[in-house]
Amino acid sequence: VEKYRPQALSELVSHRDILSTVQRFISEDRLPHLLLYGPPGTGKTSTILACARQLYREREFGSMVLELNASDDRGIDIVRGPILSFASTRTIFKKGFKLIILDEADAMTQDAQNALRRVIEKFTENTRFCLICNYLSKIIPALQSRCTRFRFGPLTPELMVPRLQHVIQQEGVDVTEDGMKAVVTLSSGDMRRALNILQSTTMAFGKVTEENVYTCTGHPLKSDIANILDWMLNQDFSTAYRKITELKTLKGLALQDILTEIHLFVHRVDFPPSIRIQLLIKMADIEYRLAAGTSEKIQLSSLIAAFQVTRDLIVAEA
Repeated sequence: VEKYRPQALSELVSHRDILSTVQRFISEDRLPHLLLYGPPGTGKTSTILACARQLYREREFGSMVLELNASDDRGIDIVRGPILSFASTRTIFKKGFKLIILDEADAMTQDAQNALRRVIEKFTENTRFCLICNYLSKIIPALQSRCTRFRFGPLTPELMVPRLQHVIQQEGVDVTEDGMKAVVTLSSGDMRRALNILQSTTMAFGKVTEENVYTCTGHPLKSDIANILDWMLNQDFSTAYRKITELKTLKGLALQDILTEIHLFVHRVDFPPSIRIQLLIKMADIEYRLAAGTSEKIQLSSLIAAFQVTRDLIVAEA
């Protein structure tokens, strides 16, 4: 993941509109305070680091950029101490501003965020702040209004595939067509996750096929889910329960994953609307109970029961 982290703005594959805006800010030397937010692995940190590389030469990087991560201490004392002193010292002999990057800013306490408001305002002349976070709602509104916000959405498969292919070529990885699809599907728009899945599958199996990817990440295979659905709708209760339990033990599947996958199938199968609604409500309940830490066995029988009731309803309606 770090080996192929984009070094320059031009290397970033996604969010062209954001990049062109930021590029224009830099070229006109009018960079505002930035707030980059969105799910992990979508290029927020890479973007601002690429900007910093473009703004500063290698040897002035240390004196001009202060990067603080959630792992660093960023309580109110740090905001009033090191951050304040870094922001307040002017750059001698040369124009331009310093850059303070606060990665994972949503992990900062309310007090620290409040202390930051004044610092940001007071030293706008010679310092720019860039806040990066996953959840915008965890940043106080006062800070949001002081920054120009950019949302980094999940990456689309069209953008991810060329980049993945570049990595595959460089590393000489053996990938099949369906393996590639599986990697993209499972990463759900998170580039970092896609590369991690690719790497772990290659190391474990040597060849990246759909089955290997699903096995490596512990996700139920499409065929397994189709089987489970088939058993639940076409077998009697005890047979379905026995077969699904066997499959779960054999493949080490979590009921949570099975539920998520079956949910996609339920939308594709042609159930009458009223029945589908009942089924979805039931599945939502089961998911909630699973999250609360209930017994998988009982919830599994509940899931099968829901499908059997659905089946009987469909038969009755027909």
